[in-house]
Amino acid sequence: MSKYLVSCPHKPATFLSMTSTAPNRSRKQAMLRGLRNRCPNCGEGAVLHSYLKVSDRCANCGEALGHARADDGPAYLTILVVGKILIPIIGILYTGYDPNPIVITVIFLMIALVMSLWLLPKFKGLIIGIQWANYMHGFSKHSK
Repeated sequence: MSKYLVSCPHKPATFLSMTSTAPNRSRKQAMLRGLRNRCPNCGEGAVLHSYLKVSDRCANCGEALGHARADDGPAYLTILVVGKILIPIIGILYTGYDPNPIVITVIFLMIALVMSLWLLPKFKGLIIGIQWANYMHGFSKHSK
């Protein structure tokens, strides 16, 4: 059992134990539930409402979700996935065929826009699921 010294200038130093009595949470299950916009705890209630706003609590089990902070992670993942899919296709089109640049630009901008709008809430739910499974950003081991 390892212990770490935690000190604050206004409080006396305390030791925190790194061992936990809280049960391990399934990361895979929480991630899959998050991708489906479901509560990482019960899999029933919605994590997000009105596109990207995090629900305060799960409507089914009451798990507090409002404090989750996905920040820029969903945007980075969305850009990565959309780029990894579309850039090779654009490269193949331009090397194998001689498409009109204006037409290809308009088509791929529309595809990128639709893919981004579809993936962004899914990745936000995924990151919230990861945070919940790892007790991060307010998902305390000691509270429901």
